[in-house]
Amino acid sequence: MSSLTTVQVRFSETDAIGHVNNVSYFIYLEQARVDFIKSLQADREHPDLFLAVVSMTCDFIRQAFFDQVLIIETTVTDIGGKSFTLKHTMKEKQTDDTIAVGQSVVVLLDREKNKAVPLNAGWKEKLRCHQE
Repeated sequence: MSSLTTVQVRFSETDAIGHVNNVSYFIYLEQARVDFIKSLQADREHPDLFLAVVSMTCDFIRQAFFDQVLIIETTVTDIGGKSFTLKHTMKEKQTDDTIAVGQSVVVLLDREKNKAVPLNAGWKEKLRCHQE
């Protein structure tokens, strides 16, 4: 099972060449990651724990342009002891062409200690439901 996020490219997200600026892709991936995590409705009984991104990459496959509608599919590719990895596949809605493929590595962090802590069984179970 995957999570889908829809983004419509705004004019302000393009650059002087007329295509989407590379920084905007990371904003789109952030939105997809946030939407995915919200969809998990994971355990929030520990407010001292939060998620933090420790790595993020994006491979640009095709150009995107103003007013295109992009669909970002997010899946889980790896579940570790303290982290999980998300894959984000961004496609143009009308043509289904792949625009970009990104990856985010996320850890569960103890706010007070500022250290990664193990993912509990509840997190792992919810993540497995979205694993490729």
